[in-house]
Amino acid sequence: MKFIMEKRKKVLLITPPYHSGVVESAGVWLNVGFVYIAGSLRAAGYEPIIYDAMSCWHGYDEIEKRITDIRPDVIATTAFTAGIVDGLKVLKLAKDINPETITVIGNVHPTFCYEEIFREHYEYVDYIVRGEGEEAMVDLMDALSEKGDVSRVKNIVYMKEGKTVVTPLRGHIKDLDTLPMAWDLIDWPLYTYKPMKDSVLAIVSSSRGCNQQCSFCSQQMFWKRNWRGRSAENFVAELEHLRDAYGVNVVMLADETPTLSRKRWEKILDLLIERNVGTKLLLETRVDDIIRDEEIMWKYREAQVDHIYLGVESTSQASLDKFKKNIKVEESKRALNMINAQDIVTETSFVLGMPDDTVESIRETVELAKYYNPDLAFFLAIAPWPYSEIYPELKDFIVTKDYSRYNLVEPVVKPKNMTIQQVTDELGRAAREYYMYKLETLDSMTEKKREFMIKVIHIIATSSYLAKTMKGTSMPEEIKKLLDKAIIVDSH
Repeated sequence: MKFIMEKRKKVLLITPPYHSGVVESAGVWLNVGFVYIAGSLRAAGYEPIIYDAMSCWHGYDEIEKRITDIRPDVIATTAFTAGIVDGLKVLKLAKDINPETITVIGNVHPTFCYEEIFREHYEYVDYIVRGEGEEAMVDLMDALSEKGDVSRVKNIVYMKEGKTVVTPLRGHIKDLDTLPMAWDLIDWPLYTYKPMKDSVLAIVSSSRGCNQQCSFCSQQMFWKRNWRGRSAENFVAELEHLRDAYGVNVVMLADETPTLSRKRWEKILDLLIERNVGTKLLLETRVDDIIRDEEIMWKYREAQVDHIYLGVESTSQASLDKFKKNIKVEESKRALNMINAQDIVTETSFVLGMPDDTVESIRETVELAKYYNPDLAFFLAIAPWPYSEIYPELKDFIVTKDYSRYNLVEPVVKPKNMTIQQVTDELGRAAREYYMYKLETLDSMTEKKREFMIKVIHIIATSSYLAKTMKGTSMPEEIKKLLDKAIIVDSH
């Protein structure tokens, strides 16, 4: 039994090397899910290794060498829909190197599309983990190491005698404060936030779940509209630990809605101010939570909340209702104004390319986006996740099953009165129009916002998925000089 335990002890957690130019444009982000899973595996006596192949920009030759050098007993990877192709390639590579290696894949896409994965890729996928992975991975490792009964492990799917076996789901982890984390396994020099000089960036989760029902989103299904928050004290203590142990000075919250509980969120803000934590926070939240917090928005600023993304999604009330956003158009404008008033960076996105969209409707959205006036606006192509509530409405308009293109950048839904190329062209035009508008209004911004916008538009124009689009922009000479100045500042 001891020999068997040693045989299945080393677990290599690999991120797929998928890149679309979206997340990479602003920084290099770590996979916080692996920090939790590695922490739970290590607490249970296993030897986890985190290998962020995506952030390292490693190709498959480098991944092959790393796997060969480490010789893990188990290889686990993670995949959202656009990354599933590369996630499965990683597992195939693992089996090609050593057929005895156990392969595991989890996250949103495998949670819902396990039947398709096993139908087409069963030769090199041993187990799929559905939902939260910390307890499931430990139980699976215990069963494998001790030759136990994997059918008793909840939250997994596997093949047996040519048939798919789906085990029952376990309840969500109730007390997130108890989860161990493996921050010491992170290669910290990799992770930076581009707009901030000398930054060390962490991704941290203060809560899990979402109680909303946005029809295009996967989170309401993944979390079953359930939400749980860590205690304010536990979360703030973690930020202090990351600051003191690893020099982390900017944190992005992985939460869908960190502000859901007003009482908990205000306690977090109060502790950040009282303890003078000093770590800049980047977060996403909802329009209605911001409006709710109007009287305490000053606390956001004092607590070093530096950047807030609001999921506005559309300037059309009909589209907002279709997306089940549960907000009004005028509320989005009000919330953005409130954040801007605190000199906090505002960001939002607009989901375009729906079946009824036209060239005219997309251009109208751009003009209305200028009226909303967030600092950053991204015009994204609707991604028809095959498990989303809105999928049946979109499936007849989908032009490809290549999931790697379901990345919010490449249009895969053809509107009734547009070609795919027209959608691509209009999304590019939208970005050019919006950021030229922002450059032309630099004089109306605070000094902080002006410096931020010059840096960010330089990044967008040179190293994001919009770089090709922005190259075609005819910029006034004074704007070019500002961007050139940003390049010089960044180089020093």
